[in-house]
Amino acid sequence: MLDAARIAGRIALEGLRRPREIAEKARRADIVTDTDRASEAAILTRLRAEFPDATMLTEETGNHGGSSDERFVIDPIDGTTNFAHGYPMFCISIAYERAGELVAGVVHAPALGETFVAQRGAGARLNDAPMRVSTIGALGDALTCTGFHPADFDRNAPYFRAVSNRAQAVRRDGSAALDLAYVACGRFDGFWEWDLHAWDVAAGTLLVREAGGTVTRIDGGAPALDGGTILATNGAIHAELRSTLAL
Repeated sequence: MLDAARIAGRIALEGLRRPREIAEKARRADIVTDTDRASEAAILTRLRAEFPDATMLTEETGNHGGSSDERFVIDPIDGTTNFAHGYPMFCISIAYERAGELVAGVVHAPALGETFVAQRGAGARLNDAPMRVSTIGALGDALTCTGFHPADFDRNAPYFRAVSNRAQAVRRDGSAALDLAYVACGRFDGFWEWDLHAWDVAAGTLLVREAGGTVTRIDGGAPALDGGTILATNGAIHAELRSTLAL
């Protein structure tokens, strides 16, 4: 997984140095680049070499069925709009499941030179150094983050306003996988978002858990990779942030 993420990272960095082919998907401002496709193809080739029977779920080409109980969940570039504009807040996200349980996750941010990894029961690391969530205990002292499609601003604005009125600050960086990695390493104290897919959150969910944080749905229910919403925090501000979002 690390090797696959680093190969994809090199492809992404090469893509930054040349003109990018950009196309819209079904929705305005939901874009894909030629580099997304090249990154995904390289990841699939590398993982298939070691796990020929695993299922692969990817953002750009969907579900590639397998015959084992193993599954990889892949976002070849999370934060494609950022990437397309040369903004370095983008990453490659790969998660590995066995029998429906998250086992390992990698979030690699090549333009930032950072690689976040986690293995179930073995903790989480940033560039080979152990990482933990923050110790911030109150939302008023917390740096939080969210994300949303620009067309969904009206739906998300009340929540952004509610948290802004209580938190120290709210950011919107455009990469859910990287936002979760930042919760895991203590840069953000909390993150919430609606309308997400498994490839957006799978690796980051394990990073937060293994770094000592808490992950639920926004309503506080048990998280599901395909559940659409996520609330991830350092644990200490989880209840306060959840109640703030209960509009």
